[in-house]
Amino acid sequence: DSRVKRSTILFNAAVSACEKGDQSVQASQFLHEMADTRVECETFTYNAAVIACESGEQWVQALQLFREMGDSRVQRDNITYNAAVSACE
Repeated sequence: DSRVKRSTILFNAAVSACEKGDQSVQASQFLHEMADTRVECETFTYNAAVIACESGEQWVQALQLFREMGDSRVQRDNITYNAAVSACE
């Protein structure tokens, strides 16, 4: 089968690329696709998406992702808090 199996590592790479390209909408879409396909989201995944929102001046979306982390019981770290605060500046 030539299809690539969806995995946390694959999605982390995609979300990280969105972070570097200031593509906050696409990063959020990847997070929701992860949930839809039951691929585990990690702190790294959310952090990259929140940073993409910060870079794209999407503070509402950044705070929504921050809240989703808590709802999903994904551990927040210093990077998460700093990115969320920076997105609101």
